[in-house]
Amino acid sequence: MKDKVVVLGSNSFSGAHFIDFLLGEGVETVGISRSAEPNDVFLPYKKQKSPLFKFYRLDLNDQLDGIMKIIENFRPEYVVNFAAQGMVAESWQHPEHWFQTNTVANVKLHDRLRKCDFLRKYVHVSTPEVYGTCQGLVQENTNYCPSTPYAVSRAAADLSLMTFLKNYNFPVVFTRSANVYGPGQQLYRIIPRTILYILLGKKLPLHGGGHSVRSFIHIRDVAQGTWAVTRDAKPGEIFHFSTARNISIRDVVQLIAGKMGGRFEDCVDIVNDRPGKDAAYLLDNKKAKTVLGWQDRISLEEGIDETIKWVRDNLEILKQQADHYIHKP
Repeated sequence: MKDKVVVLGSNSFSGAHFIDFLLGEGVETVGISRSAEPNDVFLPYKKQKSPLFKFYRLDLNDQLDGIMKIIENFRPEYVVNFAAQGMVAESWQHPEHWFQTNTVANVKLHDRLRKCDFLRKYVHVSTPEVYGTCQGLVQENTNYCPSTPYAVSRAAADLSLMTFLKNYNFPVVFTRSANVYGPGQQLYRIIPRTILYILLGKKLPLHGGGHSVRSFIHIRDVAQGTWAVTRDAKPGEIFHFSTARNISIRDVVQLIAGKMGGRFEDCVDIVNDRPGKDAAYLLDNKKAKTVLGWQDRISLEEGIDETIKWVRDNLEILKQQADHYIHKP
């Protein structure tokens, strides 16, 4: 029998690439997202035209019964949840929206999933934002110290899941990834937006001068790791996916500009930093390497080259897409 997986948040960048990976592995997959599928340029799995995939448009906030009906009929061994209200800075504007989706709706989902006797594993895709700003490499047992409504809403769901593990033996595992990037990413994210703006001759607003330090990891490396966690991790475990290379946002923009024949100074406008922005969160990935045998394989230069090619190849389509975040309650 083939494995069966339900992917919640299937239209997200990470969700869509994970589906692409699953279909390549011959896994029967159901994707569920609150929005209609976006342009195919953002959905790499569309190229496979696989009969193993079905998509359903349902909102976790107010259509949980419909979602559970699909899950109960499909009876997947695994549910992997990418669904979350993202964006850090914007969470200050309507924090209740972030708590509704990331905490309340998720807790309701978990309370229904725990009663599914066919479920072998529930993978909760969390975020390093729950740790707040940290010094050095962050390990999986680091205390939570969230700095924004977004981060608090994610941390609350994580903590709730740990109580479900202890009280119900709910088979939850957690992943947290560094800054994910690659072809097909939404255009308001720093790498594709920088590439697009350089091609269009527009200046990129660079918050705080871009001095925050991050670790950028290619989406295919994360998808591979997520599948390893789904199959092999023990309930209650947390795994980090990141690279050993730490780089400032400023240096990433400079790297892209250099590859595209531009000057950093001509490509950016320095603007005020975002409230609550963490100076750094750098994840220790030794556990994933040791326990899962996982390895990040795609260098930042290789991944940026691939993303530049994706933007160039699809420029006429991408010019018609939103290059800024559009909030949906």
